[in-house]
Amino acid sequence: MKNTIKLFILLGVLLVTGCTNQEQKSQVEAEQETTKVVVGSVGSDAEIWQFIADSDLAKAAGLAIEVKEIDGGPQLNNATVEKQVDVNAFQSLGYLVSFNKDSAEELVPIATTYMEPMGIYSEKYQSVDEVKDGSLVALADNPANTARGLRLLEASGLITLSDDFDAGTGTPSDIIENPKNLEFKLIDDTTGPRILQDVDLALISNTVAFEGGLNVLKDAIFKEEIDKNTKPSINVLVTTEDRKDDPALQKLGELYHTQEVKDYSKEHFGGTKVDVQENNQELWESVQ
Repeated sequence: MKNTIKLFILLGVLLVTGCTNQEQKSQVEAEQETTKVVVGSVGSDAEIWQFIADSDLAKAAGLAIEVKEIDGGPQLNNATVEKQVDVNAFQSLGYLVSFNKDSAEELVPIATTYMEPMGIYSEKYQSVDEVKDGSLVALADNPANTARGLRLLEASGLITLSDDFDAGTGTPSDIIENPKNLEFKLIDDTTGPRILQDVDLALISNTVAFEGGLNVLKDAIFKEEIDKNTKPSINVLVTTEDRKDDPALQKLGELYHTQEVKDYSKEHFGGTKVDVQENNQELWESVQ
């Protein structure tokens, strides 16, 4: 009887030891299969990617995501070129086109993420129909957002642009009809919310607006809608040409569009990051 009890105890020990060893082996294998990916980002985009990095979603995808915050669009793109980060998450297609032209680099988008509608804001007017002759309009002083703002003004009916208007580099000189005789002032786009009292209208990108206490869905008197003219305004994940087909980087786009991430974005950013899941290659070809 005693021998039988000892046998059962021995079998139990062996079974527990075997299970423990198997669990340890599985854990080691999982760690070995995890791929580290460094995402360069800034502001609200960095917050979303940190949420993704800390989630079980990333672990299930076999990714160990590190979010590296770098302040400034050119700096983020240069960090990507120099392989300091594997991919960046902050810019629109229009911004990317402009950067590539100015720098002679060949960064490429690998997935669409969202569009943050740019808005026309005013402390003097409640609608674009109220805009008076000679009103002063503030536009962001960088190529992509200057062009984007002008396109939005055209959509609102306030101006007409030339047929060959460049969505990445267009300027006020491309206006062919300006019935309200609008005057334009180029500003540092980050100052948009602060200078509203000094101008009649301000074209403000959503990230800047949101950080300045404005919600484009509630406070803008006119805003972008997703259509053929706003394709350059769609935000994308960006990497170098030689990394565009990297399986680990491709997983990032899939993670972004999961329901958990959509819910987080809606809760924290008031619905202003409109999810866009489109064919990345077709979009890229259409805006170049």
